[in-house]
Amino acid sequence: MLEPAYNPVLVDPFDHHPLELGKGFWFNPGNGERYFVNNGIPVFLPEHQMSGNNLKYSRFYDRISRFYRISSVVYSRMKGSSDRAIKTKYLDLLGIKPNDNVLEVAVGSADNFLYLPDTATYSGLDISYGMLTMARRHLKKWKIPAGLYQGEAEHLPFKSESFDVVFHVGGISLFNDSRKAIAEMIRVAKPGARLMIVDDNEASPGKSGHKNPFSPLPGLTGTSENDSPVKMLPSGMQNIEVRRLFDDMLYCITFQKPEKISVLEISPTS
Repeated sequence: MLEPAYNPVLVDPFDHHPLELGKGFWFNPGNGERYFVNNGIPVFLPEHQMSGNNLKYSRFYDRISRFYRISSVVYSRMKGSSDRAIKTKYLDLLGIKPNDNVLEVAVGSADNFLYLPDTATYSGLDISYGMLTMARRHLKKWKIPAGLYQGEAEHLPFKSESFDVVFHVGGISLFNDSRKAIAEMIRVAKPGARLMIVDDNEASPGKSGHKNPFSPLPGLTGTSENDSPVKMLPSGMQNIEVRRLFDDMLYCITFQKPEKISVLEISPTS
């Protein structure tokens, strides 16, 4: 993995206290908590601390990590398209500009980074260390400098207002707390930043005929606008747009963090 061009300020994901670098670990000088670095990847949530869906799907993606990229390419072909065509359809909507600092939450094996402009800087977080191992391998092969971090979307280890663009693809409903994850994405985005959430309609609760063998979700029945996370966005978000892509195979939600927003407005609500 190449040295990342941008190193965001790291904070304790649970109390947001700035972290300091020790020998092989980051630590919180306020409470002494240590977060160890495993082969260049800071670990902010080891498996023994995971629970619920986060633990379940971390293990699932660890198991399939070696085959994930090829499975994604094959699945795209089964849909009559290509991996590049599907990904660039929504990635182009990010509007990434030169020198933007970009974060992907649930980066997986970093497949999306392959199709993004090389004039920006990238960071990726995922709960699966197996997927991050594959991401590191891909980034080295593709000569893409990016920072990788292991942690959960509900507790991001980055200082508030760190990124110009923040996005997530392919599993918002799998998190322990989707609302909190979205609130965290907004917290680490800069004022005026663009955010995006993309998911597979077949993987959404309520979709029948689920056929993707590489997703952990079973097929169910029915679909509606409420299946997308628009209703989970906190108040005050701007320029909200919902798109249905590839004959409704994917939905894509883009929105903008306002220039001024209070902590109360982005706090997740029940």
